[in-house]
Amino acid sequence: MRTSNPQEPARPAIRGRWRRIGAATVGTAALVLAGFGAAGPANAAPAAKATSTTATTSSKVTWSPACSTPAKGQMACKALRVTGGTTAFQKANAHADTVTPKAADAATPSGYGPSNLQSAYGLTSAAASNGSGETIAIVDAYNDPNAEADLAKYRSYYGLSACTTANGCFKKVSQTGSTTSLPSSDAGWSEEISLDVDMASAICPNCNILLVEATSATMANLGKAVNEAVTLGAKYVSNSYGGSESSSDTSYDTSYFNHPGVAITVSAGDSAYGAEYPAASKYVTSVGGTALSTSSNSRGWTESVWETSSTEGTGSGCSAYDAKPTWQTDTGCSKRTIADVSAVADPATGVSVYDSYGVTAGWYTFGGTSASSPIIAGVYALGGTPSSSSYPASFPYASAGTSALNDVTSGSNGSCGSSYLCTAKSGYDGPTGWGTPEGVSAFTG
Repeated sequence: MRTSNPQEPARPAIRGRWRRIGAATVGTAALVLAGFGAAGPANAAPAAKATSTTATTSSKVTWSPACSTPAKGQMACKALRVTGGTTAFQKANAHADTVTPKAADAATPSGYGPSNLQSAYGLTSAAASNGSGETIAIVDAYNDPNAEADLAKYRSYYGLSACTTANGCFKKVSQTGSTTSLPSSDAGWSEEISLDVDMASAICPNCNILLVEATSATMANLGKAVNEAVTLGAKYVSNSYGGSESSSDTSYDTSYFNHPGVAITVSAGDSAYGAEYPAASKYVTSVGGTALSTSSNSRGWTESVWETSSTEGTGSGCSAYDAKPTWQTDTGCSKRTIADVSAVADPATGVSVYDSYGVTAGWYTFGGTSASSPIIAGVYALGGTPSSSSYPASFPYASAGTSALNDVTSGSNGSCGSSYLCTAKSGYDGPTGWGTPEGVSAFTG
């Protein structure tokens, strides 16, 4: 059995969605018991609170969106920050159910850390030896003034080597490539940025990290940031935003996402069943979300579709505009189907993040497909530079149905006419695609 290492000790140093229109609907609840949280960011919208049950636990846990509801024409990040309850990580470490930590106590991590995630996805060996010289780009809106300092806290705690501007590992630029003329700062998007750079670090500690900050949260500016990331040499670009489709999407495909030889990952969405863009782009790897828990099985872990309510859970579905790529052969959608692969996204089985801008400086647990996108970008980076003419979104399809992917076969994210589009099954399904990584071989080509 692969060890799950739930206690996540520090290790010796080793060579890291947006809605176009309308309010984000926030459901809450799922897995696990009483108690952890922290003060919210200055611009965070109030979270609705609810309760639900899963196969792993039956008690309440709450979370809220990191970003405020955007104005019309703007996109919101979809990172979800836990505000109460005992996470799956805490429960695995035998935290007493009767203990309720203070809501603003962010003193210690309460979510999965690097060794947990590497164990869950068969990446421990690759993470230790691969990734040197590779650059993962993180594309987000607005500026996080504390990004480098917060990343240093995360990496130091978990025994990862320093990743700084001074040693050439970390670089932060605007969508035009400037290191000095940066966008205005935003507390909510700063939480998103912390989540993204920490997950890139967790999966590929030897990788360089390029943070490209868009001037605002429009598709045009975010798309320009994607192009800048590629111009600056990144072969892996993570995008943790998404929203409703439009007739402009195919032109955005051409302008921003058609980059052969670059692995571009995109969050599938957090509003349960339904297609979003840019996850619907035929040029990207659309990343769905799972609930991840330790298990006594041979893998040491188990996963199911992340779904909290009819309006909150991993996205999936059929695009209304984007053509189906040649490597995708499911018959329930005449156009592009979401998703391709998946990784942990349920906040109740969430990941640890260090953040200090607009909140009490400290440790927080995050979920949402904002977590799964940079995780998969990191896996691509461990797999090595894609061939110059390839579309890395096709790589997992070449390993479909093999042991290179963990097939997720339980859970759903809604109701739909063709059940595999919203319900997990053996083989391909919409919510989790072909499954989650088991090593890097499904992400090389």
